Amino acid sequence: MKRKVLAVVGSYRKGHTIHQAVEEILAGAAEQGADTEFIDLLDRHIEFCTNCRHCTQNPGPDPGRCILKDDMEGIILQIERADALVFGSPVNAFTATALFKRFQERLVAYAFWPWEKASPNPRRPAKSKKAVLVTSSAMPALMARLTTHAMRTLKITADMVGAKPAGRFYIGLSAYRPDQKLSPKVRLRARKFGEHLARR
Repeated sequence: MKRKVLAVVGSYRKGHTIHQAVEEILAGAAEQGADTEFIDLLDRHIEFCTNCRHCTQNPGPDPGRCILKDDMEGIILQIERADALVFGSPVNAFTATALFKRFQERLVAYAFWPWEKASPNPRRPAKSKKAVLVTSSAMPALMARLTTHAMRTLKITADMVGAKPAGRFYIGLSAYRPDQKLSPKVRLRARKFGEHLARR
């Protein structure tokens, strides 16, 4: 049976570094026989989480249901059906974009948190999926790794949905030109990440 690889991207700039890298990752997965899907959060209607915690009250392994009616329920269904995930966001103000974080906050549905409890518990503590995490920055990749928090946000997101990071991809020096393309070396590395996700 084919593996399903789903990418969720929170970039404000279509066709730029993060989109290019994630498309290469999905292409690498597809070359190995995987079915791939791409969710561009810029095209989805996602309301802000209001911290009402309605989705966290009922026990069980399945994500809770949100009272807000938007595209998030469908996105969670796609996450549930996927065997492997790609989460991507460029660095904005030293962390992931607000677009990506709005999506991340709504993933509280993956927690069980009744009112009498001081803190939430993950509905699925075991990590059953693999995830590749992708971030880009105008600064060199090593500096971005040491000084920004975008990758940590992506890892927390993977943890929330029960995915174990299988690769962390930092892309640096990504803002020299408004139409900058990925180098062949970066494209090849992205493909390798995709090939890895397509394997069981």
